[in-house]
Amino acid sequence: MASSRFAMCVSYILFRRIYAVVLALALGAAVAGCGGDTLTPTEPAFATAARPQIDALLAETLTPGAVVYVQSPSGNWLESFGTAVRGTNMPIPTNAHFRVGSVTKTWTGTVILQLVQEGKLALGDTVSKYIANVPNGDSITIEELLSMRSGLYNYSTSLAFNQTLDAQPNKVWTTKELLDIAFSQPVYFAPGADFRYSNTNTVLLGLIIEQLTGMSAADAIKARLFAPFSLTESYLPPQDDTSLRTPAPHGYQWGTNAETAESDALSPARQAAAKNGTLQPTDVTSVNTSWAWTAGSGISTITELAAYVQRMVGGGYLSADLQAQRLANCQSTQPSDPGAASYCLGLAKFGTFYGHTGEIPGFNTFMGYDPVTRTTIVTWATTAAAPDGTPPANGIARILMAELSKAAKVPSEGRP
Repeated sequence: MASSRFAMCVSYILFRRIYAVVLALALGAAVAGCGGDTLTPTEPAFATAARPQIDALLAETLTPGAVVYVQSPSGNWLESFGTAVRGTNMPIPTNAHFRVGSVTKTWTGTVILQLVQEGKLALGDTVSKYIANVPNGDSITIEELLSMRSGLYNYSTSLAFNQTLDAQPNKVWTTKELLDIAFSQPVYFAPGADFRYSNTNTVLLGLIIEQLTGMSAADAIKARLFAPFSLTESYLPPQDDTSLRTPAPHGYQWGTNAETAESDALSPARQAAAKNGTLQPTDVTSVNTSWAWTAGSGISTITELAAYVQRMVGGGYLSADLQAQRLANCQSTQPSDPGAASYCLGLAKFGTFYGHTGEIPGFNTFMGYDPVTRTTIVTWATTAAAPDGTPPANGIARILMAELSKAAKVPSEGRP
């Protein structure tokens, strides 16, 4: 997977496309939700309608496999698609482990907000209070790091960095190396002046977590987010650990990091080669993802990620007041576009869903929860982007949202 895909893991094109359907879902469910209990068939109608569309999307994007999980007023659905290993008929277990990519940012952001709640730091604190030599560090606030408004250069967009990823896929990156890349480049804008997605922000937040807790970021995330709720399969791995716990599928990457540093899409010639089979993807299941650290190297399972996003959005990790502040803080990433996504304090908002997407070598993830309709959608796929740049898990989420919107408008049989 190219680091540009990871760097832009909040897929704003996706969010604009699904904006209408998530609003329709919210409105439809509000109407359909009035009344008594609903009789839910063994397979929800939205699943029956979505399945052939998902099969077609995976074929079109040359994606080996995917898993979907939906919990909604229209019914629940958990199913895997395709194969765990290219060239075989081995199904993906629905409890398989996968790399969640930038969904990890929500883990980091949630712990930071817990530390705010405990009085160990404030959203208005400047970065220089905790970390020295950050460009504009005397002006950049913790809140601006969380909301991607610091203006700091995103180290993972550097061509030299991407070339190193290609040449040394097993390199264990230190945070100093990552920040040295970021700090050697000009800032994008003055703190707070604009929005620019940057992994540098979340690496800095990871260092602040370690400084204030006296624990590794991995241990702090585990102790605060996962252990209290028996989420035993979600974790931030050691920097030198490239394994995935079993069961796990293989993850694949089209093209190199360097050739997709500026665009997720391969050249037209390379796309054609992928379509006719003369270009094959690389198995990147075990490449080192230490370069992503607290910005994107997390691992989970689909049901645990669903439980996490429900709590992260619906409440359970923060006080009611701070939770409300977190969800109310969202600002449009493109104010001139009414359908653009918003970015909040360590999470994204698209339509009525809050969550995040993730792209990391071999995997694309979509995680969202609508607290009004109490609808959860988590999808993941075994390639971060198709040869044409399409992120498959995001496309699956779009299909599910459209079908859930239709289902919410149809009164269920058996409703009193």
